[in-house]
Amino acid sequence: MASADGARVLRDLRHLRTIGAYKTGVHRPTLSAEHVAALHWLKGELEAIGHSTTIDGIGNVIGIADVGGRKVLAGSHLESQNHAGWLDGPLGVVYALEAARAVKADPALSGLAVDVGAWCDEEGHFGHFLGSRSAVGEVSEAQIDEARDRTSGRALRAALRDAGLAGKPRRAIEPRRYAGYLEAHIEQGDWLEAHGLKIGIVTSIVGIQQYRIALEGAQNHAGTTRMAIRRDAGLAAAKLCVAIDERFPKVAGERTVWTTGRITLDPGAPSVIPGRAEMLFQIRDADPAILARLEAELFALAAAADATGPCRVRAELIRKSEPAVMDGALQAALEAAAETLAPGKHARMPSGAGHDAQVFAKHMPAAMLFVPSIGGISHHWAENTSDEDIVLGARVFVEAVVRLLKGP
Repeated sequence: MASADGARVLRDLRHLRTIGAYKTGVHRPTLSAEHVAALHWLKGELEAIGHSTTIDGIGNVIGIADVGGRKVLAGSHLESQNHAGWLDGPLGVVYALEAARAVKADPALSGLAVDVGAWCDEEGHFGHFLGSRSAVGEVSEAQIDEARDRTSGRALRAALRDAGLAGKPRRAIEPRRYAGYLEAHIEQGDWLEAHGLKIGIVTSIVGIQQYRIALEGAQNHAGTTRMAIRRDAGLAAAKLCVAIDERFPKVAGERTVWTTGRITLDPGAPSVIPGRAEMLFQIRDADPAILARLEAELFALAAAADATGPCRVRAELIRKSEPAVMDGALQAALEAAAETLAPGKHARMPSGAGHDAQVFAKHMPAAMLFVPSIGGISHHWAENTSDEDIVLGARVFVEAVVRLLKGP
């Protein structure tokens, strides 16, 4: 019977950890030499089990099994945040690869298969879920032309060229061909660990709304400008942050989170009053109504700060992803598999992070499995999950895949 080989799963993950190793994590940004090396590794592993595999014109690795029966699509991503963790993304890719191997090796599942995808740039170095959105036809050539690396400003076209992918076609999947899309991931929080659980079955994935808030004051001398006449954009930004933190808890949902991820001051010198400040601000929740309410509050706070001065304040939405509800039948398959292999150690839960699964959920049934993150740490090189939990998660994932392939 098809089952995950735990030792092989750990071996694959540890190998990927050596590609772009940084401290105990990895530095493998999108389309870096290290990321491209990881893509070619996966291509080789899929070809070894007979999957027709390409690295397409957006940097997706897509492995297709040549069978006529029922299929599941599974995957995640292989790039990392800058100087970050070794499991965020690769865990789901390796689970998908292992499921494809296990199904391929089981004579009782002949004619059934798992197709595998590593979706490029889930971490958003160049854009917003570019790989998975490309695979379902949501990315235009113009968007690729415009995309720039958020760290270096490098054009996506140049990165694709240097990766040997210039001129290659982008491959689209056929959603109706699949019983569903499954993705595994580390939780990236501490809820499972805090509750003594081993498996999370994701019910929904948050929507993410990101804003740019610009504050215009007056640049002046820090020693000779009286406090009463200052128009300090840095101070205005700080006051707005406090106002948001005071107001949002009164209108937020139970699991709403908000973050001021970056504040930049211009000119940023110790003896100069900042004449301009810019904030990047983000809101996350799974309920569209709550997101709309919080956006209205944010714009109202910015307008109030603008009206009372002394600085001009403007807020604009710069990125938005819709919340996604995971498919009930796929959740049930994951839950049944978890109860078989980890009885009483699983629970349904929402995801506070965005994932490729929310892109696929608009086009086909989709679901996700979580394994615990030690200390809830992610997007940091200290990110980790125990070997025991990694192996258990792989076994539950493969068991769920088999259940879906066999059908109701």
